[in-house]
Amino acid sequence: MPPSTAAPPRWKQLLAVLSLLLCGLLWINGLLQSLERPSVGNALELRQRQLQVLAAPALPERLKPLLAGPDSLEQLTIQLEQSLAADPGPGSPDQLLQLALLQLRGQQPERSAPLLERLRAQVPPARHALVAMLESGPLPLAAQPPRIAALTDPWQEDLSPLTSQLLCQALEPGRPDCGDPHRQGRALARLLAVSWLPGLLLLLGLGLLLRPAWLLIRHRAMATPALVGPPLDLVDVTLLIAGGFVVLGELSVPLLLAPALRPLLAPLDATPVRQQGLQVLLLYLGLMVPPLLILAAQLRPLARQQPANGWLQWRWRPAGSASTAALGHVLMVLPLVAFSGWMVNRLLGDPGGSNPLLELVLTARDPVALLCFGFTAMVLAPLFEETLFRGVLLPALGSRWGGTAGVLVSALVFGLAHLSVGELLPLVVLGVGLGWLRLRSGRLGPCVLMHSLWNGFTFTNLLLLAM
Repeated sequence: MPPSTAAPPRWKQLLAVLSLLLCGLLWINGLLQSLERPSVGNALELRQRQLQVLAAPALPERLKPLLAGPDSLEQLTIQLEQSLAADPGPGSPDQLLQLALLQLRGQQPERSAPLLERLRAQVPPARHALVAMLESGPLPLAAQPPRIAALTDPWQEDLSPLTSQLLCQALEPGRPDCGDPHRQGRALARLLAVSWLPGLLLLLGLGLLLRPAWLLIRHRAMATPALVGPPLDLVDVTLLIAGGFVVLGELSVPLLLAPALRPLLAPLDATPVRQQGLQVLLLYLGLMVPPLLILAAQLRPLARQQPANGWLQWRWRPAGSASTAALGHVLMVLPLVAFSGWMVNRLLGDPGGSNPLLELVLTARDPVALLCFGFTAMVLAPLFEETLFRGVLLPALGSRWGGTAGVLVSALVFGLAHLSVGELLPLVVLGVGLGWLRLRSGRLGPCVLMHSLWNGFTFTNLLLLAM
């Protein structure tokens, strides 16, 4: 249904302009601040290197160069050095111990000495005996099991499987079975999932892109259903997204809600990761409230004009076609997003600015925290963001400027809303894929499923890399 041609009241126009100006200032500030945030890319690469070294004993010899690389220990040493150099804090004891063991293994005791000093300053006195032994150089202690137990037992609760494996190899150089075979086997399965599976999905996505690419080259447009959406004017859409989502949701709600949540979450001070997970979930729920209330108020007078399947055109059924379309478009957009990310790194280097939630998922060990992060990323965010960007913004723009312009502009707004310079282009490409699905299917439900699958793919990859 075409939007109303009646001019909105002057007060509403002024409020929309003010909201747009505030939104622009907040987004510019957020994008600039993102340049100061670290990138999660380095942490992901470090985790993959650690996974390669942990899985190496479970690999057949002929596959080691292919899956672990001929210099996996050297590459891990470089990654750990870069990670600790970029960390403004004292460094993780586990990572300090890993790097010291790798440098001692490479006959570089002079480089490990400063690391061991930092390590001694962080750990309790019960663990100093191991540090002292490593400062004097790794000794062949295979014939002294009680001595080994006395050195390593105080560390067992906090050592990662890889550090335990490296420590065993340092203390007992003649022992052939260092490391847990079950952990090594699981590490191998995770390594295959994070290194080979994405490559196979990329190839499959490229294959699925051939038909639409061929039609585009031949200038044969694919038939699309009528674009149905709420008949809101640009002032209403600006008030919804710039005013409701950005000014009220992203700015005002955290300022008001975060202090109120502190006493509520205070009993969880002993488990800060769980506390952080619940805070992320509750703040996102709070962020959703203002724009959804504004949207409900905007649609209430239009209830009698509502078309079949509603203004937002969810149309979840038939579920099979919605799921198939969502999965197919995830696969098709995967190589395009990967290529755009590669282009950003080639042109700009690593601008940083990754979503902080990625680092939280990568380091969290608490199942309740992970459940909160997962529910926020795979349920709330897809439902909320698709409602605004593909349910309201795209049809409002498409009814005026055409479907292609609606897809492109809504994708740009979607990318900007995530406030990350480094992720802007890949997010815009993802937004184009989501908008294309909305245009082709005439349904919003598959877009939510596609968004959820995309976030779920990222979330699963982070969990597989977490050690």
